[in-house]
Amino acid sequence: MPERTDSESRKLLKRLRDTLAAPGDGQARLDSITHHIADSMGTQVCSIYLFRDPDTLELCATEGLHRQAVHQTRLRLGEGLVGRVARTGRAINTANAPSEPGFRYMPETGEEIFPSFLGVPIQRVGEKLGVLVVQSRDARRYSEDEIYGLEVVAMVLAEMAELGAFLSNDAQLSAHRLPAVFRGVTGQEGAAEGQVWLHEPRVVITNPVADDPEKERARLGEAVAMLRQTVDEMVTAADLTGGDGEGVLETYRMFTRSRSWLRRMEEDIDLGLSAEAAVEKEQSHARAKLEATADPYLRDRLHDLDDLSNRLLRILTGQGQDTGLAMPPNPILVARNIGPAELLEYGRGLRGVVLEEGSVGSHAAIVARSLSIPLVIHAARITAEALNGDPILVDGDTGVVHLRPEDTVAAAFRDKIAMQAEAQKRYAGLRDLPATATCGTTVRLLMNAGLMADLPSLEGSGAEGVGLFRTELQFLIRTRVPKRSELAALYRRVMDNARGKPVIFRTLDIGSDKVLPYMKRIDEPNPAMGWRAIRVGLEKRGVLQMQLQALIRAAEGRDLHVMFPFIADCDEYYEGRAMLLAQLEREAALGHVPPTSLRIGAMLETPSLAFAPDAFFRQCDFISIGGNDLKQFFFAADRENERVRKRYDTLSVPFLNLVEMIVNRCAALDVPLSFCGEDAGRPIEATVMAALGLKTLSMRPASIGPVKALLRRTDLRALHALIDAERARGTTNLRPAVTRFLAEG
Repeated sequence: MPERTDSESRKLLKRLRDTLAAPGDGQARLDSITHHIADSMGTQVCSIYLFRDPDTLELCATEGLHRQAVHQTRLRLGEGLVGRVARTGRAINTANAPSEPGFRYMPETGEEIFPSFLGVPIQRVGEKLGVLVVQSRDARRYSEDEIYGLEVVAMVLAEMAELGAFLSNDAQLSAHRLPAVFRGVTGQEGAAEGQVWLHEPRVVITNPVADDPEKERARLGEAVAMLRQTVDEMVTAADLTGGDGEGVLETYRMFTRSRSWLRRMEEDIDLGLSAEAAVEKEQSHARAKLEATADPYLRDRLHDLDDLSNRLLRILTGQGQDTGLAMPPNPILVARNIGPAELLEYGRGLRGVVLEEGSVGSHAAIVARSLSIPLVIHAARITAEALNGDPILVDGDTGVVHLRPEDTVAAAFRDKIAMQAEAQKRYAGLRDLPATATCGTTVRLLMNAGLMADLPSLEGSGAEGVGLFRTELQFLIRTRVPKRSELAALYRRVMDNARGKPVIFRTLDIGSDKVLPYMKRIDEPNPAMGWRAIRVGLEKRGVLQMQLQALIRAAEGRDLHVMFPFIADCDEYYEGRAMLLAQLEREAALGHVPPTSLRIGAMLETPSLAFAPDAFFRQCDFISIGGNDLKQFFFAADRENERVRKRYDTLSVPFLNLVEMIVNRCAALDVPLSFCGEDAGRPIEATVMAALGLKTLSMRPASIGPVKALLRRTDLRALHALIDAERARGTTNLRPAVTRFLAEG
């Protein structure tokens, strides 16, 4: 069969465009499309498989196979050659399909007389929609030009699917109007009702096929020139000289000057695509290749690729540029992912956040907790379904999102929000009362913070101080290392706003999931157990010393509490402590007013530190159990991995035995001890920790009221007796027994 020319490709794409414009339902369009493709390519078979659900492909149209197989033949993702194409996002080209690994014979289709097979994915920017297949009686491999041409056709089919061309007439009318439910993962508890505000509205391409290649090439060239100018201005404005930050931005700028990137898009245009469709085709193709690579550095370039491609698409279409849309009064932010700086720019005006990606320990999750707004992550495909202004309900407690909810669902949800508001009123009445249990034991409740915006909650929540101030957020939201003077001014404002209440500053906790924008990312097989926190600080001594100097200058004659994170070995703490004391001497010699008192502590986040010698504990002015990390290392269950994170319970007897051992050691050595983490803010877990002897808990401000309310009506001694009795009986998980006890109390 002769290879197809650019002119033939454009003719085929124009036929597809005419099919899209012609009246008729989705099935008629699919049938017409398979006929046109088979005719144009000179093949006996053309078939379109579309996803019925995320794991199942269905034969939706065919030219050449048995008609009765349409909507009857189905394949699981990865099953057969079609399933392999869908799973990998890569073409399969073979002259002898039955000899290929994983081949599945489907007798109902009558395909046994067509040994040659070419399948390409139908996908749009990482979203898998289906597979396009051609087959022939001749045992032959298809040429590179034919593969490329079929990929161009598949791109147009993806855009047609996005526009609803393959739905029935009724379904087309109701697209983006029907209620939809997304089940994700809780990133931050709470419930909110509002309207969708898309962080980066999806660019809709309404003209995938173009008549004039020269005109489209010119449009693309002008848009690329504008993109390069924009990126150059952004790099210049960042003013980074030297270091990893400059290298990151220079790499980003190099993407815009890639001659191969521009050449491939121009070739797509020559085959009949519009400039917009060419940009998106190359974005989808490169995304599929990068997602499949084992190189984590290359996978990280996905964000750069997507950002530049989306910028170029917005330039070409004008979408997202001065659209005139105003943010609704009750916005729920919906995005694929978002960085901490971008989320902070929205501020407290947001009612909630829904992300397709992200993690429970991500920067966005930390900021959402600081802003006290519900967050749901891993809400797959919501950016493809949601439109600006759509009504939306976010249930951060269950990780469920309702888009365009039915009236009955919305009414029930409003009842839930009203009940939570009423509970908050009751908690507000406890603000000035101590967290004293019925047995007379009083527990100090502190709050976690990381932003200046958190500090007003110190008074409103009734917290007795800040048990953890996360200093890394000020590094994460900048494009360069902050200056010592900037940090000193910030820490001074934090202490001023605390109005004499204690603030425990945790030194820089970066690494793992917290990578600075200007710091070179290091490939680690298990970053949570890698180069992070105090390990980074002791190697990048200049940054840690600068931060310690800023803290000392900020104190100016006030009490200063400094805590070193992620101590796994005593010598790490001793080295950090010695560095702090050396900086104290240096600052005094320079004439700076020293703190009235300096208290130095460690976060106990690794099981190894629980078994440190007594001498270590005596060197600590205080210790804080970092419950999130301690639990993940104790159970060997990555807290970012949803498949294992929820398998292990804080109220497991072995974990509580470890916590109680730490409590007893600190009590015997007279070392103040606190518990910090998500579990400190969960009323049942917090009450159990208090029963085990923890007298200080640190949590997000919104949790203080619920925790205090439960503590004030609980007999902690009786609860401890129950815990002892259950352990004696061999109970492995105390949650059922504790829940019954607290409900009856």
